[in-house]
Amino acid sequence: MTAAGPILARCDGSDRLVEADEALAALQVRLGGAFPGALAMPSLLALVRRSRTARLPLSGKLTIADSEQPLSFRARATPEGEGTRIEITEWRVSAEAWAGQDGAGTDQALLRQLAEAHVVLDAEQRVVSGMVEAADLGEFANALRQGFGRYWTDLVEIEGSAHRQPLHWRLLDGARLRVHGSVRDWKASVLPLRSGGFELLLVAETVLPTASPAQAETVPAADRTVPDWKGLLGRKLAPALRQPINRIIANAETIRTRLAGPLSEQYVAYAGDIAEAGRHLASLVEDLADLETVEADGFAPEPDHIDLADCARRAAGILGVRAHERGITLALPSADEQVPAIGEFRRVLQVLLNLIGNAIRYTRSDTTVSVDCGVDGALAWISVSDEGDGIAPEQAEKVFEKFERLGRSGDGGSGLGLYISRRLARAMGGELVVGNGAAGGARFVLSLPADNAAQASATG
Repeated sequence: MTAAGPILARCDGSDRLVEADEALAALQVRLGGAFPGALAMPSLLALVRRSRTARLPLSGKLTIADSEQPLSFRARATPEGEGTRIEITEWRVSAEAWAGQDGAGTDQALLRQLAEAHVVLDAEQRVVSGMVEAADLGEFANALRQGFGRYWTDLVEIEGSAHRQPLHWRLLDGARLRVHGSVRDWKASVLPLRSGGFELLLVAETVLPTASPAQAETVPAADRTVPDWKGLLGRKLAPALRQPINRIIANAETIRTRLAGPLSEQYVAYAGDIAEAGRHLASLVEDLADLETVEADGFAPEPDHIDLADCARRAAGILGVRAHERGITLALPSADEQVPAIGEFRRVLQVLLNLIGNAIRYTRSDTTVSVDCGVDGALAWISVSDEGDGIAPEQAEKVFEKFERLGRSGDGGSGLGLYISRRLARAMGGELVVGNGAAGGARFVLSLPADNAAQASATG
């Protein structure tokens, strides 16, 4: 039942689960389904069905109300022949199973983000299932696969203790461990779950090997390498940081708007500064997380059939208040205009929010930001033009460089938005360029593969 690596499965053309690794097959049966048989997980069934009918790979983060423990995982469905191939990663206990969340929620959430092994234990601390993320925990992953029903303490070495189970979980919470095959030191966190049992988290205590130079010579070179921390912010820390940052912003806004009671103007201004600083920090965290995502090996957006005109209207709706505050008019595609394209909707919207947001931020008040779109042969395009100072030709490429601010400071930007946007455009088979518009300001153009079939259907 353990999941120490990706869980693989396959559905036939009728969305019946016909092949599955043990963890998913067992979950299918626990939820009342047959194996082989129709998928008993509605959210996974919906993802598989959409992928099969659209003939496109799709992915999503799902939560399943398992009778043993609520589970969450990321599922990717890819059409294969007449059926669908399923790959599941990030298999772990969902937040609904955690006990004591109200008391120490932030600390426990941070631990879960930092942990490189998540193991579900029963009430006697025996292994039920697990997920391993660290490359140097390969032997531990193998032990988990073969250790169903064993005490977890049999799979590791507890420093300073020769006792074996049963031990009270509080005596093991915080224990320092040695894990076979890893040269790092580890710490165990044992957290009780609401429906009984525990979640075991292994968090690395050291980055560099702790062996002596003489001992290190006996360790293979691959094991002596410092673990790869790339993706730490986006995959682990960003989710843990969002909640406290958003809480700071919400509380500051409550004070600023005097919802908590009368307050002098001086403190109203202080609260406004705190809220603005919180929003800047939240934006920076998101930008850094996106940066890690787009630079990760194997990053690939999920292509879908989208409408660029609709994306433009949605982005403008989100930014409409900000534009109104600056007296800026947003000129958009008409409500009946359609520009079919192939791209990931969420990523296209992200690019447009960046482009339109920059235009609102950097153009003069009481001007117009124009959004136009169309199809040119095999490419669909959408442009965002402002009436600002424009961008000099020699800076047209520089503006897309990482952390490039073009001399601006103090405006809340990170210098990452355009770099990330171009990476996203190219990952979707398109491009993002900049030039000067008819009104003299900057004109950014995002191009993507056109959805010619949809275009022909709409015009025919």
